[in-house]
This record gives sequence, C-alpha cells and structure tokens, in this order.
Amino acid sequence: MQALTETEVEILDKTVDTEIKRLVIYNDDVNTFDWVIDTLIEVCGHTNEQAEQCTLIIHHKGKCSVKEGAFEELTGMRNEICRRGISAEIH
Repeated sequence: MQALTETEVEILDKTVDTEIKRLVIYNDDVNTFDWVIDTLIEVCGHTNEQAEQCTLIIHHKGKCSVKEGAFEELTGMRNEICRRGISAEIH
C-alpha cells in the first residue's frame, strides 16, 4: 500500500460531509392547512404554490420531503418547524 503524501493528507483532512439530507414533515390531526402553509413559506422559503402542494402531499400521503440540503442547513428549519407544533425530522 502506497503512503499518502502530505498534500493528499491535507486534502483528506479538509473533506466535508456533503451528503444531501431531507427535511420531512409528517401529517397530524392538530395543525391546519393554513398554519402548515404559512410555516413552509416563512421557515423554508417556499412560494405559496410550493407550500400548498407540500401540504396536500402531507395530508394525503402522511408525510412530505419539503427541503433538501446539508444537515447543518436543515437543523434550524427543523427546530423552528417543531417549535411551531409540527412534526418534522431530517433523514
């Protein structure tokens, strides 16, 4: 096995986990359509149309992936969504 050069080791040390994660919202019997739509617009930056479509998918399918990105990027969104009483997880 060939040893890594100092430059190769430095590059490996700087490698960042860029795995794409999904922010998933789950259906419940508590929150209204309008509340979920407003949350998606305010927290995730959705357009009204995107938010409405996601909300319908959540209602009919039980869940919907509403945003993709790095874990760190999605964590604040998930926390705010949960703070508003909506069930959300990062997968």
